[in-house]
Amino acid sequence: MIRKLEEQNVTPRPALFGGEGEVTMRHLLNGAEEMLGKGRLFARTTVRPGCSIGYHVHKGDAEVYYILRGAGRYNDNGAETTVGPGDVTYTAPGQGHSLACLGDEPLELIALVLYE
Repeated sequence: MIRKLEEQNVTPRPALFGGEGEVTMRHLLNGAEEMLGKGRLFARTTVRPGCSIGYHVHKGDAEVYYILRGAGRYNDNGAETTVGPGDVTYTAPGQGHSLACLGDEPLELIALVLYE
């Protein structure tokens, strides 16, 4: 399978997990079926300036962010740090996180959610 850029499903997500503004997800694979039942999300995600993904706890799954571009404030179970290109975050089942865009440039990342 090859899925060209123009064939990828793009989903706007306003106030994602209670975050500010809107986050855009460009789905690289479409759901659990294409992920062989091992996950539910594999997407290039854009968080624009002033926007964020609200704090949420993962239950029955884990999430990885791979930062491609921009800078963000990452909350890892209450501990905050700045993330940038090349950084990887991992949120295990039962753990929580959030991410806010810092600065004037959009924050772009690959998000992957895998089932426990």
